[in-house]
Amino acid sequence: MVEFQRYKLSNGLTVILHQDKTTPMVVVNTLYDVGARDENEQKTGFAHLFEHLMFGGSINILEFDKELQKAGGESNAFTSNDITNYYEIIPAQNIETALWLESDRMLSLAFTDKSLEVQRNVVIEEFKQRYLNQPYGDVWLELRPLVYEKHPYKWATIGKDISHIENATMSDVKSFFKKYYNPSNAILCISGNFDKSIIREQVETYFGGIPGGLKPARINPQEPKQEEFKCKSIDRDVPANAFYYAFKMGPRKSSDYYLGDIMSDAVGKDSSSILNIALKKELELVTEISAFITGSLDDGLFIISGKLSEGISFDELDKQFWIELDTIKQTGVDAEKLIGIKNKISTAKAFQEQGLLNRSINLSFFELLGDANGINEEPLIYQKIETNDLIVFAKNTFVKTNCSLLKVCNNA
Repeated sequence: MVEFQRYKLSNGLTVILHQDKTTPMVVVNTLYDVGARDENEQKTGFAHLFEHLMFGGSINILEFDKELQKAGGESNAFTSNDITNYYEIIPAQNIETALWLESDRMLSLAFTDKSLEVQRNVVIEEFKQRYLNQPYGDVWLELRPLVYEKHPYKWATIGKDISHIENATMSDVKSFFKKYYNPSNAILCISGNFDKSIIREQVETYFGGIPGGLKPARINPQEPKQEEFKCKSIDRDVPANAFYYAFKMGPRKSSDYYLGDIMSDAVGKDSSSILNIALKKELELVTEISAFITGSLDDGLFIISGKLSEGISFDELDKQFWIELDTIKQTGVDAEKLIGIKNKISTAKAFQEQGLLNRSINLSFFELLGDANGINEEPLIYQKIETNDLIVFAKNTFVKTNCSLLKVCNNA
């Protein structure tokens, strides 16, 4: 059981306090309710760009990392299509350094031409290295717009086109910051060995004076129901032909998330999963196959991907692939296997929650979903899932007209 307190400052900042006296450390985690789905389609990649810009200095702090390291701390951040998250891990006695650093850049980032140019170049280089210059690197750049027609999930977090970052102006980034980086749009979670008698006063001191702003309204285009199977082939210099079957599924808050999570483990988690046994071990159609879900806040994806065995065609795989899915739709998941999967998920989540940082991030994320206490309620949701629930999920999800297939063909 993860115990916590939750309250709001007058400027709209949501604060979660989770005390853990067993550690000498404190985590200060700040989640902003902004991701790639909030970007203008003509100006994408800004959420990710800001992940970098936020380390470029603020009003009173020229070098964020330098000040944190002097206090024995470390920091990092990540961006997704849904959120942007920043955290500091620091010795408990230096908690005020982390609060000072985080609040100062929330109050006002130091927008300088130098910082923008430096971080712009970092992002451009990342785009080239991760997405263009390695095998299968551009899969998500190709798959997302194939699957999503209208929803902003149709572009990756790095952006739809690198020219959007290349052409970003100072006015663009200032506008993005003003709209999304304010207390009303943030969740601050402090976890670890802090002093309960003064922590609220410390939070008020550093964050209370920041103007609240307005929480931006989010009106994203609704993705229409997919009515036909979609398929796209791309030729690339890759070691082996690869496939990515993407099925639409419900959002993070729906039961689809939990059913999809268990189903993805059942069909493609490891060597004992259904598709690994059928398509890899028995039929030798693939050299590898796996399944996972995106867990998106809006309608997500159930992905089954892998690589073909040498000499096997996409058509040969496709025929057997749908036969296996039809079997799953009829029989679901073996009861004993289901128990094993649920136990593994339970163990993995319990192990994850042992880490202070993971607890901090998860408390923040569940609060974004509606209630931080979801961190404690989620294990029971998994345990209640039965075979028949998975059959219903499979019948609703593993439908050909609900599928988009990306083929990556070796052009050698």
